[in-house]
Amino acid sequence: MALPALTPSTVTMLVVIPLVAWRLYSRIRRMVGRQRLSRVRPWITLTVFPLVILMLAVAQLAHPSGLAFLAVGVTGGGLLGVYGLGKTRFEPAPEGLFYTPNAHLGIALSVLFLARIAWRLVELFVLQPHAARAPDDFARSPLTLAIFGLLAGYYVAYAIGLVRWRSRVMAARRAGEAEPTSIQP
Repeated sequence: MALPALTPSTVTMLVVIPLVAWRLYSRIRRMVGRQRLSRVRPWITLTVFPLVILMLAVAQLAHPSGLAFLAVGVTGGGLLGVYGLGKTRFEPAPEGLFYTPNAHLGIALSVLFLARIAWRLVELFVLQPHAARAPDDFARSPLTLAIFGLLAGYYVAYAIGLVRWRSRVMAARRAGEAEPTSIQP
């Protein structure tokens, strides 16, 4: 089987994808270290990700297999989020609340999602560049839905854990008790 000819859009993608990958790598690397707990960021996660999951689920109502893949991904991601919270180091300090997420888990999930997007783009624009497509073909893939669900479920569960920990620390500070350094009940 002969490889397709390089078109200007294919060449552009071959140049842009490594640059985007490099920027994402540096962003992921910066985000897996010790972080100050923001009052707002977990709530944004708890708002945006469920809305996106809901929109994808509604779009998949006519495709039960896609809906099932999304549900399995969200469930698996939620379980990974709980596991990740158990591996997180929490640090209440006078200058603020800090946490250090498990680097391996965060990087693995991000790389998995980015690899799926890159492969899906290769499928759509390199392997079958002249195939007719609907605008929502990219998000219709069951595997893409499952991987997005995994990432979204993880972030939602993790954000819930961060909000719970913050409220427990604040309650302990008001009561003059020792501050919790974990999410455990």
